[in-house]
Amino acid sequence: MSEKRPKPANSKARRILSVPLTPEQMADIARRAGRAPLSAFARAQLFPANDNQPAPSVRTRGAAPVRDDAAIAEVLAKLGKTDLGGSLREMARLARLGALPLTSETEAEIQRACRDVRDIKTLLMTALGIRES
Repeated sequence: MSEKRPKPANSKARRILSVPLTPEQMADIARRAGRAPLSAFARAQLFPANDNQPAPSVRTRGAAPVRDDAAIAEVLAKLGKTDLGGSLREMARLARLGALPLTSETEAEIQRACRDVRDIKTLLMTALGIRES
């Protein structure tokens, strides 16, 4: 009882081409495609605008972050030098208990912790190649 479904009259048959690639070949194609999807890149390489139709809009992926090991090491060093986590944890505990006196020293400590967090965020974003908006 195998019945074939009728195809709509206006449908265009599409075929999928599958090509086995080595990891090196795949990396090369991904590098050359840049932000374009691999299928759109391959189609453009195989059929460069010979169909007299406008080029399809290409969805782009987010840019791959650029890794900067020196900058990441700088962030880790900054984290190692500060007792940021311990200080913030202690201040949060005291605030929950209602025992955090708001002295000029406490305020300076909070301001210093905020600056450290801001600096670490900036360093990490720079190390990962992400621009702040």
